[in-house]
Formats: sequence, C-alpha cells, structure tokens
Amino acid sequence: MAKVGRASSAGALRAAYRCAECGWQAAKWVGRCGECQAWGTVEVVGGPTLRQVVAGPVTTDAVPIARVDARAAAPRSTGVSELDRVLGGGIVPGAVVLLAGEPGVGKSTLLLDVAAHAARAGGRALYVTGEESVAQLRLRADRIGALDPGLFIAAETDLGAVLGHVDAVAPQLFVLDSVQTISTADADGAAGGVTQVREVAGAVIRVAKERDIATILVGHVTKDGSIAGPRVLEHLVDVVLAFEGEQHSRLRMLRAVKNRYGPADEVGCFDLGGDGIVGLADPSGLFLSQGRGPTVGTCVTVTLEGRRPLVAEVQALVAASALGNPRRATSGLDSSRLSMVLAVLERRGRVKLFDADVYASSVGGVRLREPATDLAVAMAVASAATERRPPPGLVAIGEVGLAGEIRRVSGIEHRLAEAARLGFTTALVPVGSDPAPQDMRCIEVADLKDALDALAGDRRQLD
Repeated sequence: MAKVGRASSAGALRAAYRCAECGWQAAKWVGRCGECQAWGTVEVVGGPTLRQVVAGPVTTDAVPIARVDARAAAPRSTGVSELDRVLGGGIVPGAVVLLAGEPGVGKSTLLLDVAAHAARAGGRALYVTGEESVAQLRLRADRIGALDPGLFIAAETDLGAVLGHVDAVAPQLFVLDSVQTISTADADGAAGGVTQVREVAGAVIRVAKERDIATILVGHVTKDGSIAGPRVLEHLVDVVLAFEGEQHSRLRMLRAVKNRYGPADEVGCFDLGGDGIVGLADPSGLFLSQGRGPTVGTCVTVTLEGRRPLVAEVQALVAASALGNPRRATSGLDSSRLSMVLAVLERRGRVKLFDADVYASSVGGVRLREPATDLAVAMAVASAATERRPPPGLVAIGEVGLAGEIRRVSGIEHRLAEAARLGFTTALVPVGSDPAPQDMRCIEVADLKDALDALAGDRRQLD
C-alpha cells in the first residue's frame, strides 16, 4: 500500500487540466469548461501529486487581536467625495481596488483626477498606463486640471518595468491602467489572457500589501458587462467597483460590487463633461422632467441605489399597433419586468393593452432595476392608455405581484423623506408602510385597483 502524501510515478507524470475560473478538472484539454461553460479557461497543471508540507519560518509573529493598531488601516480620503462615499470613507493603505467599466465611460479621467488629488495632499502618486502614451495622458491632465509635481506618469506594458517604477517613485497611491495590457515573460499566453492577468494581478497585489501602497487596477469588461479575465481576480482584490453610464448621457454611476472595508451596495453619481468628471452630491433632479407639472403617461417614483434614495420619473407611451405582435420597447427599465407589469395591468386592472404598442422609459438615463418601481411603471402605462393625467405632487412606490397586490418594499421612510425634500406631497405606498414625513400624505393601496382609482381622481382617497 502506498504511503499517504506520496503519489505513484504514473500519476506524477500524467498531466491534468483545470479551469482557471471554477477549478473543474479534466483528463485532456478542452476548449470549453464542462462546469461553468467558460471558453478558453482550461489550462494544463501538474499531475495529481500529494506532497507533505513541513512548517517553515514565519514572517511576523502572531499577536492578540486586541493589541493590533487599527489606525494604520484607517481610510484616507481620495479627494473625490462621491468615490469616498462608495469606498466607505476613502481608500485604505495597502488596499487593492479593481475598477471596471465599458470603453469611454470615464475610468481613466476619474482616476487621473484621483491621482492628482493624492499628489496635492502631500503624497506621491504613480499612474502607469499601458493603453496611452505619456503625451496623451498629459493632454488629458491639462484638460481636467490634474497637473501636480507629485504626480508621476509612465507608459509601460511589461510587468518588470511597472514594478521598477514603483520602486523608483515609492508612491502612496498607484494606478495601473489597465491590468489586461500588462504582461510578463514568466507566464504563458498573450497580454489579457487568463494566465497573464492572474500573474500580473498577483504580483501587483503582493507589492501593494508589502509596502502599504493604495492601488487601483483598471479592468476591462466583456460585451455582456462582466469583468474580463479570470473570476479569481475579483476574489484577490479588496474592492470591486463598476463604472456605468449610457453613451449619450453625461451621467455616470459608480457601484460597489465588493468592499472589504465598507458597504458593498453604495452608489456614487458623477457628471462627465468636457472639463473632466464632477461628483453629484444631489443627482435626483437629473431624473425628473423639467415641465411645470405632471403630464399624461408619467409617474414619479423613488428608487434606492445602495443606501441612497433617488427620485426618478417613468414615462410611457401607448399607441395603437398595426402589427400582429405589438411592440414592447424599454429604455432604462427591465424589459421582462415591464412585460410582467403589463400582463398584470391588463388582467387585474382591466386596462386594454393587448393590441397596443407600449414604450416605457426612465428620464435622465438612470436604470430602474428594483421591483419598488413596478407601481410607478403601472401608473405611467395606465395614464398613457386612459389619457388621465396623474395628480400633481404624486409619487408611487411599491412592488406589483401577479395577483395584482401591492407588496411592501424596504426603505420606505428614506424614500418618502427624499420625495418630501423635493416638494412631493402625496405618495401611493403599500399597506402597512412606515409613517410618512409631516409634509407628505400617504395613500395606502392594497392592490392595483386602488392605485388606478387614485389615478382616476377618486376623492375618497385623495381628500
């Protein structure tokens, strides 16, 4: 019988293949993982050998947790208030942040501004780009006012050269734009491949942890919006941020997908203009029409982006269809969620929609994803279908169920407080919701019929 911890010679010589995403193993190479169905992630690894690991010297002694000084890990402000909000107060020394977003969304502009703020605060910042030349980076810095003697820039694509710049500058903040453009001769494959990205990220993370350098890595995204590269990259870093925005809108939203040092559901809002990117401390007004009052086919709701309430407007248009299959078009709304609301509206609310084209959109480019906006979508569509103007100063908050019931949602108190701050006086809310602010009146609706009665101007509810 073979001893424990030692494999046979045949097993030691036989190669194995493993998926870099999920760890699935196979006896031979395949182009697609049989477990997570990812393409190009299966790579050769050593044979199935078992080895005994003996204890070795430790780098630092273990100490009681109460004796650890937590002040060394206190977050430091980045100089951009909206980014500090998302990070939970600032960036922690030694933390590694992964910022991902589509091309042209403003990642490089934001991080160049952050690096300039770090330099103005008295520290050193290093910005290494693998996608542009230093002259191109200088032009952007001139445009957004990010020139400071403490900001160092370099253009490199080799990992060794990048680490050499870190040694020479000794920065407090290090920005690498982007991790997919850097490669090393010690790893197989081209830059941006699974092996290269994992090796480059691992080396940068080790340096950041050893020297307490706050590090921000820029990551690419795939066509479906997920972060490119191996999934293990998101596990290695401390914070994962997603930078989002419509191509034809100036609004940009920064979401925390993962955060070891703060809330993982916070959102920051930015305005991307010709002079750079500016944080929006109060973006709610961007998502409302600039008209004098409510119009047919509109309804206002309050959505929670992380812990921040945002007042947004939903618009709908219902028109007679000349097609056998009427159109259902959305912008800023979930198309499948809209289809469900339309079905409930027609079946439970008796609103005729089966032979009509329905177009629904949010104002200002905001994406309304949570179910709490269902009631506002239903009210906007019903208003457009019946040509009834909603009452002035009305907001609608609630989830619509398949039986037509209006379900409770979280954070009603914060939503209503934000609506009252912007001048709204009446709210349609589910039964049993939290008390409303003093200047706002709540109308509790149990089902869709009650909400449609309010839209029709039933004085028993509005008075």
